[in-house]
Amino acid sequence: MPKMLPQKFHRQDAEIRRKWEISYFGYFIFRSLVLRLCVSAVILTFISCGSKPTDLRTVIPADALVYLEANDLGKAIGAITENNTFLQLAKRKPDLSALDGIKLAVAVTGFETREERITDENSVLNFQPRFVAAVETNAWNFQTVSFTENKIGEFINEVYGGSVELETSDRHGGKYFVWTSQDGRKAYALVQGSVIFFGNDESAIEKCLVVKRGEAHNISKNPKITIGDRLAFGYVSTDGIAQIANLAGIRLAIASSEEGEVKSFVARVLPEIIRKSVTDVAWTATQTQLGIEDSYDVGLDPAITKAANETLTGKSFQQYDFADFVPLKFASATRYNLPDPRTTWRSIVFTAQSQTDAVSGKLIAAFSGTVFEPYAIEDPELFLGSIGERIMTVKLDMESENAAAIANVKNAADIKKSIAKEIDFTKPPQKDGDADVWKSEDGELAAAFLGDVVIVGDSEIVLKCLAAKSSGENMTKIERFKQFEITAASAVTVANETDAAARIIEVLGEKKQENVPLEQRSLTVTGFDKDGMHRVTLSDFGLMGSIIEQFGKE
Repeated sequence: MPKMLPQKFHRQDAEIRRKWEISYFGYFIFRSLVLRLCVSAVILTFISCGSKPTDLRTVIPADALVYLEANDLGKAIGAITENNTFLQLAKRKPDLSALDGIKLAVAVTGFETREERITDENSVLNFQPRFVAAVETNAWNFQTVSFTENKIGEFINEVYGGSVELETSDRHGGKYFVWTSQDGRKAYALVQGSVIFFGNDESAIEKCLVVKRGEAHNISKNPKITIGDRLAFGYVSTDGIAQIANLAGIRLAIASSEEGEVKSFVARVLPEIIRKSVTDVAWTATQTQLGIEDSYDVGLDPAITKAANETLTGKSFQQYDFADFVPLKFASATRYNLPDPRTTWRSIVFTAQSQTDAVSGKLIAAFSGTVFEPYAIEDPELFLGSIGERIMTVKLDMESENAAAIANVKNAADIKKSIAKEIDFTKPPQKDGDADVWKSEDGELAAAFLGDVVIVGDSEIVLKCLAAKSSGENMTKIERFKQFEITAASAVTVANETDAAARIIEVLGEKKQENVPLEQRSLTVTGFDKDGMHRVTLSDFGLMGSIIEQFGKE
């Protein structure tokens, strides 16, 4: 008879039916059940068994769309809890010794799209990855079975809203588990020795068993699946890129204009451009003295790689241009280092056009200039041809589109012609210290000229940039910023993120004080070489921390 798990948890439907989101590669799979499985494993004390641990790569299908692994969960999560930022906010460092040596491998084998109707006229699309997670517990079989039935079962009961039925049987040479929610959703697990296969798709588990028996190729033969001393590793295959691109196109189309034709254009053209441009993506997380370093290696089409190296790689230098204009309290600041900004922009637009049909290419060219609207720039070509090699963009609020751009002036007259007509340069400027400032009629946009520097965009941000320069209270005072040598990277971004709830502390421990927010800063460097694009982000908690935060209390 099926077992009925008690309904211990009471959650709102919006939380129970978690919507899978697409951001940067790797995030979506951990938004599923896998990470909570790992975190909840802390409460179980695993005792090492005598059998040889399974090499999890040898049980993962070679055709997995997405692959993720962590060879030591204790070490991976410990890199977060040992960070000074975490220790300053947590009452104590959590004991993660139960996770030491536990290995995890995750494979996404496909995606499922479901439409949930909200009203007669509106519906929401949910994107669900079909995945399987293989966990080497290093435990005795009876302990692994008990953990699967009780702890994983409790977690599934919580996520599915309670009253989940459990059926167990002896299958595939092990103990097989099937959990069924009241609305028909299912989760599956198989325990063989000390290994747990767990997922939301029965066929994904069966594919792993076929690979384990040697009847299909495993992912260990893929040369892109490298080895090394690291916290975690991930890989998205070419087929994975194609499917994620399709989902990204749908999601962005839904968020775009209300016009059906615009939505259709975005949903069709964006995936096409991504599929033809990106070949694969690899992610590596490592621990450094300054925090967690996330490295992303993005394989590109050879023609795009060649164009990027020619138009996106500037000269090497040591000074972080315009840092003294960036206020201390900012959300993000990005410095672009380009050999010729106008040529770079033309190359980007042409590359996008070349990846689609002629009609779509013309539309891309026609609407590409809208990227510059937050900066009050009406004619991007004229503006980019009238400034120096490096540009700084600044945002004070990540939730807002308001921004400002800072650059060296080469041709002031052309710069003024390129700026939105709402700013009337025929009128006398206002004085802000030594700067000449022009504002739009409604006061929302502004352009300021200070010596050979122009600042243009949101009026509030423009004025705060001028104040940061005159007062000396600017980015150059940030200690971590001083530790970086700025080189010829195409883009360098410093970002500040504030989490008022400090969710990651609540997930992995307990906060010292309830109302103290979590503040962390990250630095991201993006560059190109013969192999494609490379992006490195250094932060306190890394991508893994961002993933864990999603499970904090809402």
